[in-house]
Amino acid sequence: MQQIARSVALAFNSLPRPHRVMLGSLTVVTLAVAVWRPYAYHPEEGDTSPIVKNIELDKNELRTLLPEASEPIDQSTPAPEDDIPKDEIDKDVPDETGTHDYVVSSGDTLSSILNQYDIDMGDINQLVKIDKDLRTLGVGQQLSWTLTDDGQLQRLTWELSRRETRTYDRAGNAFKMSSAMQKGDWKNSVLTGSVNGSFVASAQKAGLSSGEASSVIKALQWQMDFRKLHAGDKFSVLMSREVLNGKAEQSQLLGVRLRSGGKDYYAIRAEDGKFYDRSGSGLARGFMRFPTVKQYRVSSNFNPRRLNPVTGRIAPHKGVDFALPMGTPVLAVGDGEVIVSKRSGGAGNYVAIRHGRQYMTRYMHMKKLLVKAGDKVKRGDRIGLSGNTGRSTGPHLHYEIWINNQAVNPLTAKLPRSEGLTGKDRTNYLAQVKEVLPQLKLN
Repeated sequence: MQQIARSVALAFNSLPRPHRVMLGSLTVVTLAVAVWRPYAYHPEEGDTSPIVKNIELDKNELRTLLPEASEPIDQSTPAPEDDIPKDEIDKDVPDETGTHDYVVSSGDTLSSILNQYDIDMGDINQLVKIDKDLRTLGVGQQLSWTLTDDGQLQRLTWELSRRETRTYDRAGNAFKMSSAMQKGDWKNSVLTGSVNGSFVASAQKAGLSSGEASSVIKALQWQMDFRKLHAGDKFSVLMSREVLNGKAEQSQLLGVRLRSGGKDYYAIRAEDGKFYDRSGSGLARGFMRFPTVKQYRVSSNFNPRRLNPVTGRIAPHKGVDFALPMGTPVLAVGDGEVIVSKRSGGAGNYVAIRHGRQYMTRYMHMKKLLVKAGDKVKRGDRIGLSGNTGRSTGPHLHYEIWINNQAVNPLTAKLPRSEGLTGKDRTNYLAQVKEVLPQLKLN
């Protein structure tokens, strides 16, 4: 044994100095690992007290632990006005960006209406506090409101009747109410004309204001593409106007008839403030709630005032993210026209569909696009396959709904429905149709 040790020592000493240093260091490390034993706490019998260690995190570190931290939320999606190809109607109809109109339906409450825009419940409670009448909205009444860029409620207008309108303006953290009573006389008038150029210009030539022309377009938006009317197409509009001192103060569309390509299209207002055809059937094209065959897990919710958990800055999330397996078919939620189908920076492969004149849906981060701009799609049609393109940390679908150029919560938004009137409501409506139809004569 001593002979072996002596031979090893001689061999070691004959090595160059750098080699001796390296070999010696490895020997020390090896011996240290061999004799080291980690300390482990073994509780004595009967000792059941838990081992607790508190770790203090500052605000920024805490944000990185939230589920949303894995989502690419620091970059806003493209603004819809950058996507929509402008036509003569968009140029002529007043800009509605940041505002929204809503006709109260059965079962609606102020909170159920405003919640779809993620308007703060504190603001809703403030409104009800200063005006308890807001607790009992009436079917057919109209609400309109204005939001700031970050989704905060700025003004709410409530049309209780043709005579009375209440307005609620933000004043700091509260709201101030004002009321206006109209004193004019309401008179019905029929305006007729023919299309020569754009519809809005033709309607104004017939005596309608740009706002009244816009109301006609909205009433018929599910039946007609107003960009494709032909010269010589005819229309007849029944308007109810409030006249004060010989001047029209406000107006309401009661019915419209438009003849295009030898076919007549009708929209007549019912007592609930919505428009139906001559038989009482709904004009809107129904929407699906989800853009997939089945519902998938929501990985990131809609929040126009969301705080980026990593940067701490306001980064609006204007849609909903669904965690989808790669290649899942993505479906159009309603009938419409594809206005965008392309790859676009952070959005990756994405599609935008216009439904009528007020609604638009957008689908982002897809692996493959199955439609192109200009295509007409039906509810349930495949428009792409989900993926992970663009600014994305994992396979998912970012889905948005916009109404009047305002993003709404896709999970709670009041979507268009195609049901018609029934029972007594339909009976009353058909009686009204008999009065309106004879007035809608074409020249």
